[in-house]
Amino acid sequence: MSHPRFTVIIPARMASSRLPDKPLADIGGLPMVVRVARQAQRSGASHVVVAADDERIVQACEAHQVHALRTRQDHPSGSDRLAEACSLLGLGDEDIVVNVQGDEPLIDPALVNQVAHLLSEHPQASMSTAAHAIDNLPDFLNPNVVKVVLDRQGLAHYFSRAPIPWWRDGQQDSGFKALPNPAPLRHVGIYGYRAGFLKQFPKLQAAPTETLESLEQLRALWHGHAIAVYITDHAPGPGVDTPEDLERVRRLLAA
Repeated sequence: MSHPRFTVIIPARMASSRLPDKPLADIGGLPMVVRVARQAQRSGASHVVVAADDERIVQACEAHQVHALRTRQDHPSGSDRLAEACSLLGLGDEDIVVNVQGDEPLIDPALVNQVAHLLSEHPQASMSTAAHAIDNLPDFLNPNVVKVVLDRQGLAHYFSRAPIPWWRDGQQDSGFKALPNPAPLRHVGIYGYRAGFLKQFPKLQAAPTETLESLEQLRALWHGHAIAVYITDHAPGPGVDTPEDLERVRRLLAA
């Protein structure tokens, strides 16, 4: 199988309410955003770029030979920052971009490749992403764990914070007695895009479902764009949202 050329863009912004200056948080002697970029560089990407909102992030990246672009500070969302980075890089409309979150220092390089490959194999899709089977009931019921339901072709029907698919006959008085079978799927927050779609995405009207669920990917579905979903066998390494997450990742890397 031929390997598609693709670019990884890592959006990084300084303003994080739960963890100030998050991209520069030290993990084993390297800023977190540099760790993320190094993981992405181990994928098959032809180019890895950090899209930063602050000169300090750019300087930290350049000190470690990571390409970084300065983007505007007033972007309302990460996809707006990605769209600006696509324009600054002069990417063509059919070029594939993989968005790796800047707080995923343990991202699997193989997963980055698979998300890019999946998009190249699904010409009808504007986006690709990933999911894995949920193996415990608390995750299925947790609104912070986003679920996805697929169609026969492996394209997303819907994403939700609610437990979907809803198992009609699987309930007791206290709620679900077990997980549905086949296992429900947890969405993993990595995305592939065609650059032309990514440039248009921030201009699309927000979907009512997107606003209700606070899930930006629902905008693509609402406007009729297909999202292909790669099923991975294992959960990704933990991301970093809080000081506790940061300590956990530091311990994992030290081990």
